[in-house]
Amino acid sequence: MPQKAKGARLHQRKTGIWYIRDTGRHDISTGTRSRRDAEIALANYIATRGRPTGPAAAEEMTVGGLSIYGTEHAPHVADPVRIACAILPLDRFFGGLKVSAVTGATCRRYGNTRVKPGKRDPETKEVLEWLPVSPGTIRRELGVLRAALQYCHREGHLLSVPGVALPDRPPSKDRWLTEKEAARLLRAAWRNPHSKHLARFILVGLYTGTRKTAILGLQYHPNTTGGWVDLERGLMHRRGNAQRETKKRQTTARIPQRLLAHLRRWAGAGSRHVVSEGGARIGDIKTAWRRACREAGLADVTPHTLRHTAITWAMQNGAQKWDVAGYFGVSMETLERTYGHHHPDYQATAVEAMERRR
Repeated sequence: MPQKAKGARLHQRKTGIWYIRDTGRHDISTGTRSRRDAEIALANYIATRGRPTGPAAAEEMTVGGLSIYGTEHAPHVADPVRIACAILPLDRFFGGLKVSAVTGATCRRYGNTRVKPGKRDPETKEVLEWLPVSPGTIRRELGVLRAALQYCHREGHLLSVPGVALPDRPPSKDRWLTEKEAARLLRAAWRNPHSKHLARFILVGLYTGTRKTAILGLQYHPNTTGGWVDLERGLMHRRGNAQRETKKRQTTARIPQRLLAHLRRWAGAGSRHVVSEGGARIGDIKTAWRRACREAGLADVTPHTLRHTAITWAMQNGAQKWDVAGYFGVSMETLERTYGHHHPDYQATAVEAMERRR
């Protein structure tokens, strides 16, 4: 039985020089004895492998050659890491295939092979169980493949673009917190001396529905790296002065009076950031969040649930849909599809028409 190809890798000869060894190709010298420099050369080799010098037909370019999308386009988007995380598994499956091999069948096979580490041995950290990734993750990754194909076609590197079959869009999550659940979560965060910062995060999330990354980046003064709160005018600017607008719209919003009182009190402590501990910015809340959810008895919520909760409460309390869309930075289409049934006027005229006597 033939052995599986190992792919491009480094090999050090007796001279100390590192070479790039790839299946079916001659070894390529990196010209260096430094492992670090050799790894950079290997990364550059992988990025350009299979990439023709001019416009190519689908049967002439390998999918690995689409790395041009990652090197040219990804650095200029708001979240390049998201693209990089999708390119890695895509390259493992599609990398050596020709672009013409991208069909509905290969896309479905890709989805069937996508797994992630499940249980690990607590001592050796060896993976004991592999679990399939969610359909939503597969859809996002194949969406990056489709975007890469379209980019290369648009930029003149590829003559034609094959279709990429995406899995069905997963249903929208409708998990939101009741007032009692929100109170339990907030209480669990506040009572723990190591989670005071999480209580601030939860309050901002519940009152404004701002996304996690934007909340963690909020400061008390204008800046270029994150949003800021204007305590005098009572406004929250969710984007920094130099941050670009993305599809996840980060609109400026008025701050509710109750939250504004908290923000002014927190600002008095002298910290630059809204979510801080001892004056230092908090960059990650994963551990504190898991601990608070466990203590509150909430096993199925994430930080994004706070956004769902804020929008749901606004709809349930009868806010105008146009105001809700503008305040939370959500499109009217998404608002209707995901949250419309929470509004007291949902299908009201239809019900009145059906109940009206003839």
